[in-house]
Amino acid sequence: MTIAADRALVWIRRDLRCNDHAALYYALRRFKQVYCAFVFDTDILHALPSKQDRRVEFIHASVVQLHEQLRALGEQSGVQGAGLIVRYGPASQCIVQLASELGVQEVLTNRDYEPQAMARDQQVQQALQQLGIAFSDYKDQVLLDRNEVLTQQDKPYSVFTPYKRAWLQKLDAFQLTPYPVERHAHHLATLPAQNLLPTLEELGFVRTNLHTLLLPIGMQGAQQLLRDFLSRMHLYHEARDYPGRKGVSYLSVHLRFGTISIRQIAQLAHERAAQGDEGAQTWLSELAWRDFYFMILWHHPHVVTQSFRPEYDGVQWDEAPALWQAWCEGRTGYPLVDAAMRQLLQTGYMHNRLRMVVASFLTKDLGIDWRRGEQFFAQHLNDYDLAANNGGWQWAASTGCDAQPWFRIFNPITQSQRFDPDGRFIRRYVPELARLPDKHIHFPASMQPQQLQACGVQLGKDYPQPIVDHASARQRTLMRFHFLSQSDS
Repeated sequence: MTIAADRALVWIRRDLRCNDHAALYYALRRFKQVYCAFVFDTDILHALPSKQDRRVEFIHASVVQLHEQLRALGEQSGVQGAGLIVRYGPASQCIVQLASELGVQEVLTNRDYEPQAMARDQQVQQALQQLGIAFSDYKDQVLLDRNEVLTQQDKPYSVFTPYKRAWLQKLDAFQLTPYPVERHAHHLATLPAQNLLPTLEELGFVRTNLHTLLLPIGMQGAQQLLRDFLSRMHLYHEARDYPGRKGVSYLSVHLRFGTISIRQIAQLAHERAAQGDEGAQTWLSELAWRDFYFMILWHHPHVVTQSFRPEYDGVQWDEAPALWQAWCEGRTGYPLVDAAMRQLLQTGYMHNRLRMVVASFLTKDLGIDWRRGEQFFAQHLNDYDLAANNGGWQWAASTGCDAQPWFRIFNPITQSQRFDPDGRFIRRYVPELARLPDKHIHFPASMQPQQLQACGVQLGKDYPQPIVDHASARQRTLMRFHFLSQSDS
C-alpha cells in the first residue's frame, strides 16, 4: 500500500447527502482527491429481526440517489466518473480495507454518539493508525454537541428548559452556516473501476410498502418535504398536536438518515423565530430537544439499558404478556392508542403526540417496563433514533432526566377528545368504529349495547373491551411509584 498525501476517504453513515456536509467539506478543502464510501453494515443488517424493513429500503434508495448526486456534482465541477463507493460487510473491516486499497492519507467522517457506534469508530481508528492512516470526525448531525452547552458549574444539564435557554444563547450564525461543499467539488475523485451498487435483493432484503406510503426519498425528497412545511410552519405551534391534521414537518426520517442538513432547517426556523413567528419558535424548540437527547446519551450512556435516575431502576414492572400483546397489536379498547399502534405497524410512522400517549399507556396504565416499549419502537419506527427514542420513553415513564413527575399520567380518553375531537384519525386506522358518533368514538365502552349495535359494533367481537380500567390503573401506578419514593426516603 502506498499512501498518497493528497488523497482522502469520506465515510458516509447517517449523513446521506452531498450538500452542507461537514466531513465532505473538510476533506475537499484539504485534499486533492476525495473518495466517498458507504457500507451496508452487516453487523447492523444481520441483527434486524426481519428482511422486510422499510428503513433498509429507504437507506438503499437514498444511497442510490446520493451516488447520482455525487456524480452530477463532480460533472458540474469538471470531474467525470465521481460517485459513491458502496460496500457490503462489517463496516469496521470494510472501511479499513478500502482505505488501504485506495492508499488514502486520512479517513474523515461525521460524528456518531451512540455507544456501539463510538466503539466501532474507535476500533476503526486504531486499525487505521496501524496502517499509518489518520482518522477524524466532525460535528454534523446536531447543532451543539457533547460539552458545548454546560451549566455554570461546567456540568451537563439534566433538565430541558434551562438547557434550551443556554442552547438558544449559543446558537449563533457560525453554528447555522452551511458548509460550501460545491465550492471545492473539483477535488472529488474518479471512482475505481467496477463500482457496482448492490440491489436491495442482493443485500438479502425484500421490498416493503414504502412506495405506497408516498414518502419522498433521499436528498430530493427531503427538500420536497421542507418546501411543503415552510408554507405552514407558522401554524406549527397550533397544529402539531393533532394527528388528524397536516401539522408536522414529516422530516424526522430525513433528519435520522441525514438526507437533509440540520443546519439548513434550523437556520430557516431561527430566522423566522427572530421575527416573532410562534410556529418557528416551537419548531426550533423541538430541534433543541433533539440536541438535548444526543447530549444526554453522550454524557450518560447508561440510559441505553438503565433509568437515567438510578433510583427508578427499583420500579417493579409487571410482566402481563396478554396486555403487552394487545398493546403491540393495537387492540387495547382505547381507540386513540389502538389507532396510533396500527399506524405504526402499517406505515412505520407515529405522530409525536401519540408516541407520548401510547408510551404513557404502556408504562402507567399497563405497568409494563418502558424498555420493552422502547425496543418495540426501535423495531418498527422508520425514524428510529436511539437518543430521541430512549429520551422520549424515559420521559413518559418518569424514569428520565427531565422534570416529568411520576404522578402525571396521560388519560387516553381525554387525550383523544382533545387532540382528535372529530375522530378523524381514529376512523382512518380503526375503521370498525367509523360509524360511531364523535361523542363516543373516543371510548366505545361508554355506549349502551343497543347504541353500539346500531353502529354495527359489538364489543368483544368487532372491537375489544378495554383491557384495563384507566382510573384503577392510575391508582396502581401512583402506589407503585409512591412506594418506591417512600422506600428511598
